[in-house]
Amino acid sequence: METIEFRNVTFSYPLSDRKALDDVSFTAGKSEFIVICGKSGCGKTTLLKHMKKNLTPYGNFDGDVLYCGEQVVDLDDRKNASEIGFVQQNPDNQIVTDKVWHELAFGLESLGMDNRSIKRRVAEMASYFDIQEWFRKDVSQLSGGQKQLLNLASIMAMQPKLLVLDEPTSQLDPIAASEFLRTIRKINRDLGTTVILSEHRLEEAFTMADKVMVMDQGRVIAFDTPRRIGSFMAGNDDTERHPMFYGLPSVMKIFQAADGKGPSPLTIREGRLWIDRVMAEAEIMPAEPRPLNETCAETKKQADDPAIRINNLWFRLSWICWISWR
Repeated sequence: METIEFRNVTFSYPLSDRKALDDVSFTAGKSEFIVICGKSGCGKTTLLKHMKKNLTPYGNFDGDVLYCGEQVVDLDDRKNASEIGFVQQNPDNQIVTDKVWHELAFGLESLGMDNRSIKRRVAEMASYFDIQEWFRKDVSQLSGGQKQLLNLASIMAMQPKLLVLDEPTSQLDPIAASEFLRTIRKINRDLGTTVILSEHRLEEAFTMADKVMVMDQGRVIAFDTPRRIGSFMAGNDDTERHPMFYGLPSVMKIFQAADGKGPSPLTIREGRLWIDRVMAEAEIMPAEPRPLNETCAETKKQADDPAIRINNLWFRLSWICWISWR
């Protein structure tokens, strides 16, 4: 059974003529990692909020949103709270207590768990997310990255089956954002939690995803593997390229710009192997030397044309320069 399923979902906000979601259908299987991308205002946040009962926006709705085969709007409050975790953009909007340890325990207390179970889970999460050093700090003393990590740890303490994240790194600096995304991947790989992530930092998110969804004006215009989505965004030429193409991993942009054939590489390692293969296949044998008088005559003839002309030039960087810092 699919973890989450959208069936022909259409939604518009009150007093709006534009559809925020327009006939959206897709499924997310158990333990899948799905990245949703698109320009601002394309409907990503609206889509994600329909996966959480208490966050569902008010408006004109048609279609079905199912969690493990059950309508999301019909879920009981306990299942909605414990099995579907949601991380928002701004970490300050989600923190409700004044101490780190209490924030970790808050959700478990709300579920009515006994003290022994709460202490065990809080200790497990503090160790898993490596937050022991600031376990007893005031929340106000934390950085933005620490607050967002605390939000994530508080949700994971309830052991959700589905983790939904709405651009969770938008308020974080690049280093904190990278660390946070690596933690998301660790959760997906270690715990088997289904992850649906809306993100603009595609450089890292693409390499983590099983599937990528591209949205535009409330519609799903592509939903496939990261490699195929890279080709889709590239289009046939510069005029057809999707704006999100320029946020893709550098190796994918190089592959598409070079008219690469076959599956696109995702990582630097795959990119290096692809370049080595291409260079090996396109190796040019040295040309036979020609008489000096013929070479000079041809050079003189070409000098009357463009100022500079270079034909069949190949270059390959095959050395590494090591710099020692003292």
